Amino acid sequence: MKNYFKIAHWGLVASFLWAAAGSLAHYEEIRWDWATIDTQQLSFPSNFLWGVGVSEYQISGAKNCPDSNWATWEKKQKTHLSGNACDSWNKRDQMVDCVQQIGAKSLRLSLEWSIIEPVEGEFDNTAIEHYKDLCGTLLAQGITPVLTLHHFTHPEWFEKKQAFEKRENTFYFVRFCTTMFKALGDKVHMWCTINEPTVYMLQGYMRGVYPPGKCNMGLAGKVLKNLLDAHVQVYKKIKQLPHGDAAQIGIVHNVLQFHPYDKNGRLENMICKVMNNIMNDSVINFFKKGKFKFRIPLLANLAEKNIDAIDSLDFIGLNYYSHVLLQYNGTWSNFIAEGYRDCDIKTDMPYPVYAEGMYDAIERVSVLNTPIYITENGIADKNDDRRELFINRYMYALSQAIADGYDVRGYFYWSLFDNFEWDMGYTQKFGLYDFNFDTHTPTLRPGAAAFSAVVKKFSA
Repeated sequence: MKNYFKIAHWGLVASFLWAAAGSLAHYEEIRWDWATIDTQQLSFPSNFLWGVGVSEYQISGAKNCPDSNWATWEKKQKTHLSGNACDSWNKRDQMVDCVQQIGAKSLRLSLEWSIIEPVEGEFDNTAIEHYKDLCGTLLAQGITPVLTLHHFTHPEWFEKKQAFEKRENTFYFVRFCTTMFKALGDKVHMWCTINEPTVYMLQGYMRGVYPPGKCNMGLAGKVLKNLLDAHVQVYKKIKQLPHGDAAQIGIVHNVLQFHPYDKNGRLENMICKVMNNIMNDSVINFFKKGKFKFRIPLLANLAEKNIDAIDSLDFIGLNYYSHVLLQYNGTWSNFIAEGYRDCDIKTDMPYPVYAEGMYDAIERVSVLNTPIYITENGIADKNDDRRELFINRYMYALSQAIADGYDVRGYFYWSLFDNFEWDMGYTQKFGLYDFNFDTHTPTLRPGAAAFSAVVKKFSA
């Protein structure tokens, strides 16, 4: 999860939110007394899937993905440059060895569209063979590959067509997805179509810190709707292909909860209502009811239906890191979104350790009545002095949710290595492995032992 939380110029919006929000909604935090909790009291099913996650661009960088929209974006921004990152495109055996060392039974990775189809309509068979070989190697080592078809990046030629801004461009994404399923469907049975569509929308079309760098609320809603529709189309197409009936296909949603610093603060609650609606309810209701609503008073109001969405998930991938504590500092022009409680333990990102939210996030997506996989969860911790505590608390929250009957079937820690964290470059250290980007050597962090111990204890 990235720095989404600096909300600029809310004074423009706040003046009419009072009337627009209607009755006051209260978004109260869950708070557990960790001093009385034994985080070692855990229980997981014997067939629970334990994994780690990576994405190709983040571990291979612009030098290995030169035809990506992100490579072009880096050249324009000239701030954070990815280079060849971990150079994992050329060091896949290193990656597989590190997964084995931890004891994880699965690796979630992305297929880099820009390498596979660098020119419109021209698929690179060498790149496709690369992924075939990688998946074969993982399977031979007893590691289940889980593939993500879109993890924020795509070819520059697709970006020039305005990507997901145009509904008709979904054709190109569906073509890419079906091509890759035809190539890998006999080996890979678990597929994530799109990673965090709300984040792609927020960062690229509301905050403007990801490509294409736009700030247009109405366009943001259209992009989110087109992404969700694209998932539905991919789901239907893949199910019609050989091996499609056996494939498990889902989308990955990042649950980002917004809570008011003052639970009775009317302004804070109203902004929380708007943000929770567009960042969570819009996606969940789309798949639950086939209805899409995206509303930011006076800036965006989109409502559409897609009844096919209701039956387009074999599972829901849940990414969860923390929550946003909205705090108004008294001036309209500088609404502060990074509030903290006195009891909070901060991460290196602008948000705290908040394991209680894991339970709440699972409860939220459970209304979809489909199996849940935690597809990302991790901590940015350069000093590695909070990672063990983070892992222990979030494992406890996950165990409690399962004990209470929620159908969670797997967990993927983010991430295997330190990697390129998009608009934050290499400043954030999420990896179980400390990665030396000069020598391209990974070193297992002491804090990773807590995760490895849980995996090895509860693996079948």
